[in-house]
Amino acid sequence: MSTIAENIASYLLEIKAIKLEPSHPFTWASGWKSPIYCDNRKTLSYPQVRDYIKEQFATVVKNKYPQAQVIAGVATGAIAQGVLVAQELNLPFIYVRSAAKSHGLENLLEGDFQASQKVVVIEDLISTGGSSLQAVEALRNKELEVLGMAAIFTYGFQKATDNFTQAKCELTTLSDYNVLIDLALKSGYVQQSDLEKLKEWRKSPETYK
Repeated sequence: MSTIAENIASYLLEIKAIKLEPSHPFTWASGWKSPIYCDNRKTLSYPQVRDYIKEQFATVVKNKYPQAQVIAGVATGAIAQGVLVAQELNLPFIYVRSAAKSHGLENLLEGDFQASQKVVVIEDLISTGGSSLQAVEALRNKELEVLGMAAIFTYGFQKATDNFTQAKCELTTLSDYNVLIDLALKSGYVQQSDLEKLKEWRKSPETYK
């Protein structure tokens, strides 16, 4: 019987939200070369996939954070996901901008909330955790209590683990890189000869070529 993590990874490969190209790496905005490309916003185009992800997120919140009072999405990729989860749980929704507005009220957080409310943050993808934890900091700066963060997928970088530990923010992910490449190998999406390159990248992504 497949696990939730395997089901998510299978969906991401099936709809090409994740692509694996060990021999022809992609270039990230940071300049890093990567054998994997991930765009989880594509999940929103597939009702069955988005429903499954919404349900798993909702289960995480109900099981781990039953005291949650607000759901927060991280702009831009997790706004829609966060709305779906908030709707499923009948909770208020807010979102965190990537940068404060340059006009009007210059908000960084959008939506109605009160100081000391307990919030769970929804994210679509974790790489180093930098931008995700900036959102956590923005919520804390407004005196919201961040219970934890839940994300669809993580690359599993040690740097991300260290960053979340340092920020004292619990992270739960529905699937991860190890599950993905194991599934990709079993399904024939990649070959055994690709496996070393895929593992090598995760260990040292900044020097991968």
